[in-house]
Amino acid sequence: MKKTDIDVKELISAMEELEKERGISKEYLLESLEAALVSAYKRDFEADDNVKVTIDQKTGEIHIYSIKTVVKEYPDPILEISQEDAKKVNKKAKLGDTVEVEIKPKNFGRIAAQTAKQVVVQKIREAERTIVFNQYNDKKGEIVTGIVQKVDDKLVVLDLGKLEGVMPKKEQIATEEYSVNDKIRAYVLSVEKGAKGAPQVIVSRSHPDFVRKLFEFEIPEIYEGLIEIKSVSRDAGSRSKVAVYSKDPNIDPVGSCVGQKGVRIQNIINELHGEKIDVIEWSEDPAQFIAAALLPAQVLAVDVKEEEKFAQIIVPDDQLSLAIGKSGQNARLAAKLTNWKIDIKSESQFREMLMAAQNEGEDYDEDAEDVEDVEDVEPEDNEDEE
Repeated sequence: MKKTDIDVKELISAMEELEKERGISKEYLLESLEAALVSAYKRDFEADDNVKVTIDQKTGEIHIYSIKTVVKEYPDPILEISQEDAKKVNKKAKLGDTVEVEIKPKNFGRIAAQTAKQVVVQKIREAERTIVFNQYNDKKGEIVTGIVQKVDDKLVVLDLGKLEGVMPKKEQIATEEYSVNDKIRAYVLSVEKGAKGAPQVIVSRSHPDFVRKLFEFEIPEIYEGLIEIKSVSRDAGSRSKVAVYSKDPNIDPVGSCVGQKGVRIQNIINELHGEKIDVIEWSEDPAQFIAAALLPAQVLAVDVKEEEKFAQIIVPDDQLSLAIGKSGQNARLAAKLTNWKIDIKSESQFREMLMAAQNEGEDYDEDAEDVEDVEDVEPEDNEDEE
């Protein structure tokens, strides 16, 4: 088939441009086109031949070949060829070999032109989706910025540039209101292929790692690895606790995160629309870490049972409600942050327990660790590790 039937040369040139501009392989497009032309030939000419299509990239010509097996005589005309006729195609043809016999169907140029357009458009779309999918898959665990396109009871849809981001209800901050055209930042939870093959980015503003990533953006020492975020616990929209640590004794991890006059931490609070953030210095000593995790409450003593990962906390009477927090929030977040089960008692409650134990002749453990420098609360699953 001559190149005048379909301007393949121009098509190949366009493919080369696509390869340069969008990274879509020209070979991939050509192979897809050749395969589609085989299908088009069989469909439109109701052929059962074993067919092969090649495209000459230099001349732009399309060639169609019927692949036939060489037999001695009385061949099946569709799949076989006699040895005598095979030698007209290939002088070295032997019995059992296959030869390629060119066929030239009428009006195939029109079919080829339609097929070429369809295939190239389809494959460009598929390749672009794959490229975008890979680009955003690499952003999993990162923060992206998008424009709100749609808001309903179940989800918020963001325009992320090349594709959409979807923020389900559970990934939204309950105290926030989203409006069309709002510019917001969100954390990439996952990248999935939708029903039609288009990539779909699932984003979150409620995930604890959204707070972790905001700290990396705002605190250079964290980004550079001088300060490490050990754990994060969060009630999205209300309060977060972040445990930080530095191996360098000259670096104050808490002070570095808060910043001079609280400027650094305020930027994060502003992004979270007023969510309170407690920055806590992590310690390998569980008693010190647990006491710090209960900030802003003051702690008198901590008794830890390592094997059970259980801690008995004693606080001043006037600090009990603060230590537990509204609806148990402070104690719950501290338990998540430390991954310890926590039981908080006021000083008066502890004394009453001690006296009751003594009256009953029990040997109550008085070795609670003093930390100068409610109810049991389970650590639950640390959301930071989801």
